[in-house]
Amino acid sequence: MDIVIIEGDSFEQLRKKLEAIRNRLKQICKKGNGSEKWLDNQDVCNLLGISKRTLQSYRDKGILSFTQIRHKCYYKQTDIQQFIEKTKQITRKP
Repeated sequence: MDIVIIEGDSFEQLRKKLEAIRNRLKQICKKGNGSEKWLDNQDVCNLLGISKRTLQSYRDKGILSFTQIRHKCYYKQTDIQQFIEKTKQITRKP
């Protein structure tokens, strides 16, 4: 195990930065209010009736927006619903 020694001022600056990050994350979480539901790859594939490879293609082409956290992709349920509606409109046109 390594022991790291830092000056008191440096430690205090680091502590303040971490506190600012924590406060910003709290603001972001409150802003979302927990009302937005997020779906993972399997959920989206089931909803759209597509394979994981097709979903990957949609991400690569920018067809579906997503957020990646630790190598796992998540999609806003509202974005998926909008995609479904947009797809329905395209297929309805003569």
